[in-house]
Amino acid sequence: MSRKPDRLTAMRELIEQAKQTFPLYESDTFVCGTGNNCIGCPKKLMELLDSELSYWEHQVKRGIVPHFDEIRRFGKLCKSVKRGLVRNQIL
Repeated sequence: MSRKPDRLTAMRELIEQAKQTFPLYESDTFVCGTGNNCIGCPKKLMELLDSELSYWEHQVKRGIVPHFDEIRRFGKLCKSVKRGLVRNQIL
């Protein structure tokens, strides 16, 4: 019988998935596209994701347990950023 993870473990797992999925610390990730070929701004999306990721890493290290809604919102942000990066052919 498998048990669901507690909220702190769920957020840790979501943070790790985001780190593995997104090219956060690659040099060309935070560069704007040339011309007007961007659909949405991948640079701004990555900056937003990076700041949220840093915030939650810090909160988890401090032992602050996120609420279910905060976990859901962070997951939704990751999903939206991924969709934007796929549209811009970065992922």
